[in-house]
Amino acid sequence: MALLQARRLYTGRVLNLDLDTVRFPDGSTGELEMIRHPGAAAILPFVDPPDRPDPRVLLIRQFRHAADGVVWEIPAGRREPGERPEACAHRELEEETGWRATVMEPLLALYTTPGFTDEVIWLYRASGLVPGQAAREADEFVEVHTLRWTEVMALARAGGITDSKTLTTLLFVQCFLVQG
Repeated sequence: MALLQARRLYTGRVLNLDLDTVRFPDGSTGELEMIRHPGAAAILPFVDPPDRPDPRVLLIRQFRHAADGVVWEIPAGRREPGERPEACAHRELEEETGWRATVMEPLLALYTTPGFTDEVIWLYRASGLVPGQAAREADEFVEVHTLRWTEVMALARAGGITDSKTLTTLLFVQCFLVQG
């Protein structure tokens, strides 16, 4: 597939909207609406060492207008222009939770919805937490909760966690790091 033309329809604070003319693999052309996003970082912060039995982790409950309510999530946020994903992870963890990490371990990067956006979220596991200073944005209504790993997994199994980046991170850690 090849991009033939991109026309900016909207420029916003969080995202931009383009109308792209593309050549598809079969040689035909068409238009696709594409949301352009600078990317984000999301962090699963461990209060206890991650190898400890049933360690405690931080999750947040955050009001999300799009979800029409409060959602369980891991801390996350949008990258600033030119910001490295790991720097974004450190900044967002402190801003949203009031904690800083001495260890920030990259897990994976994923496309959130590649059918209509180029947004990539870099996922991290944080440990060695030390007190920092929360600095939430005006539209962030966040409660920080400390939960045992078994409680988080039970919450996920019961359908209480519906945020995709959070579920992906939890399942990745459970499958590849906790189980070995």
